Amino acid sequence: MHLLIIGATRGIGLQLLKQALAAGHAVTVPARRPRKITERHDNLRVLQGDILDEDSVDLAVAGQEAVCLTIGVKVTLKPVSVFSAGTANVLAAMQRHRVRRLVCVTGIGAGDSRGHGGFLYDRIFQPLLLKTIYADKDRQEALIRAGDTAWTIVRPARLTNGPLTGKYRVLTDLRGITAGRISRADVAHFILTELAANRYLNQTPLLTY
Repeated sequence: MHLLIIGATRGIGLQLLKQALAAGHAVTVPARRPRKITERHDNLRVLQGDILDEDSVDLAVAGQEAVCLTIGVKVTLKPVSVFSAGTANVLAAMQRHRVRRLVCVTGIGAGDSRGHGGFLYDRIFQPLLLKTIYADKDRQEALIRAGDTAWTIVRPARLTNGPLTGKYRVLTDLRGITAGRISRADVAHFILTELAANRYLNQTPLLTY
């Protein structure tokens, strides 16, 4: 599969990059500072790019079979718009190049997963430290839902740097659920599995152990 990963310099995106290359996929990665991508592989193409730059997004999307959005920002109390503005650029480029498949990572607390992160996360961490970030993640999700792609929005529980286990829960019915933790490696594993199986098209699965 020709796979575009936006946000592959660290975290889930970096784990996805490593696993996708190991699985034999042809991977394209745009980065504002390409030297940060230290992986080397015949199936890896690294581009100078920024999700907020329409031209570089258009170049990266061309010729792909699927797009994975795994971008993140540092904790901030300032207004955030990179998720929604960047996603608007990606969706426009996907439409121009007739790329249909999109997997986007948001997080626990986006959309109807709000209130399922546990007391400390729901009452303290998210409203005090992540409010502006998740407000923009909600805008991002709304854009994806309104677009014309075959999308899956992945909402991981609290992230760890733990190992790849391949053993986690994928939940679409959140009644009575309090999410725990999940490793970035297992989130990447789910994304690759979903790209092959397409079990959660136009759904928002929550991932947790």
